[in-house]
Amino acid sequence: MESKKPFDINPIYDAAWDVQSFCLSRGWKLCFIGGVAIQRWGEPRITQDADLTLLTGFGEEDSFIGQLIERFEPRRSDAAAFARFNRVLLLQADNGIPVDIALGALEFEQNAIARSSRFQIGKRRYLITCSAEDLIVHKAFAGRPGDWQDVERILMRQRGKLNLALVWRELQPLIELKEAPEIEGQLKQLIAKVDRHKPAP
Repeated sequence: MESKKPFDINPIYDAAWDVQSFCLSRGWKLCFIGGVAIQRWGEPRITQDADLTLLTGFGEEDSFIGQLIERFEPRRSDAAAFARFNRVLLLQADNGIPVDIALGALEFEQNAIARSSRFQIGKRRYLITCSAEDLIVHKAFAGRPGDWQDVERILMRQRGKLNLALVWRELQPLIELKEAPEIEGQLKQLIAKVDRHKPAP
């Protein structure tokens, strides 16, 4: 019987590795966000899919979309049109795991990919994920209840290691773009909450 690869016990990592390998073979720039990055920087939890940002820029999206749909099964019949309009390509990896690919072009997305680094998932396997700071920005901008829970866990686990000035520098333009000033207040509350729970020296 053929032995399984060490990381096959985690089908999310398996799917992420396949998509990453395809993208890197074409020289494309990317980083994983969402659940994969949470495993690295936050509190490990069950996740059902793999989310990544692929740097496409504006105007060249069709080339990326076409090649990805040719290699991976789309999750909807109008996946290409949906991706052009919503800037998210919904695919399925070979093992059936859903993969959401954000078509990145914003300055923050470019910066996050430039700051990304390797997350070891096996002896010779790694996934490229965004930094903890950029994950906070992603999650705060999304602003759903589960996202704020993730932000709190990242703040707790990475306490004392985070560059919060970088978080605010990247987040402020996105807050203005979204016209959601309440994001700033909620993040400040979570930072203060974590600070209050610092262990005694």
